Amino acid sequence: MNVTLRQLRVFLAIAEGRNFSRAGDAVGLTQPAVSRAIVELESQLGLKLLDRTTREVVLTDAGASLAAQLERVIEDLDQILQDVSGLVSAREGKVRVASSPTLSANLMPACIAACARKAPGIQFMLLDRTQQNVLASVRSGEVDFGVVIQPFETEDLYCETILTDPLVLVVPTGHPFAKKESVPWAALNGQDLVLLDLGSGSRRHIDDALAAQGAVCQVKQELSHPTTVFCMVEAGLGASVMLALALPRSGLPDLVVRPLSPLIQREIMLVRRRHRALSPLAQSVWNIIRAEVRARP
Repeated sequence: MNVTLRQLRVFLAIAEGRNFSRAGDAVGLTQPAVSRAIVELESQLGLKLLDRTTREVVLTDAGASLAAQLERVIEDLDQILQDVSGLVSAREGKVRVASSPTLSANLMPACIAACARKAPGIQFMLLDRTQQNVLASVRSGEVDFGVVIQPFETEDLYCETILTDPLVLVVPTGHPFAKKESVPWAALNGQDLVLLDLGSGSRRHIDDALAAQGAVCQVKQELSHPTTVFCMVEAGLGASVMLALALPRSGLPDLVVRPLSPLIQREIMLVRRRHRALSPLAQSVWNIIRAEVRARP
């Protein structure tokens, strides 16, 4: 059955006014177009809805039954369409965004503050989770979108890079590498390391970089938060490799950060479900985060 909304609106206009000409004026159609719409509707339903004479239009029993129920349905549909179209200009509502702890601590505060300034009617809800859980939340639709470190499996995701960030070496002040301006990746071969665990977004990238550069290391501790890693490095348990973004802006007074050569960078991305458009409010927050991160000094 291929009944159209226009056919139903035409029928309802005739049922209300009992006149084809007035119905045409009400729905913006010529009288021949109105007649054609009714013929098509009756053909699709397999029922006679109207009895038309030169003097009047009378509803059949089937027509009267349809008209009685259709008016409320059309009213409800019009309200739904009005509500949906209002989303385009909506300025108030809740947007849920997930990000990993490193990004939550070092990128998102400024983004949330920017959103509060630029779109005060939006309630920015941040979910601070491991990267694996961030991606799961995006895929399930629990959140509108996520902020992650370059994921490996992206077939079902739309990803937009907003920042590139290098992997760097962190060592105690007395470590031999602390005296170098730059440290080759290959020089890490045989070193003890303290790294973020596999739940972080950067760990697999670090492991791949070490392997690609021929550095076989002993991972002494695997931890879930950069602050804990820094404490372990400061205690002399090993060096660490992590994204520069994980370093506190206030610095690490008892540790030294050195670039690694060759330079290996990873991308920070906004991710959402592929083929699923964001709501206008979520798109606004996406745009604010993109602009705020790209404007970072």
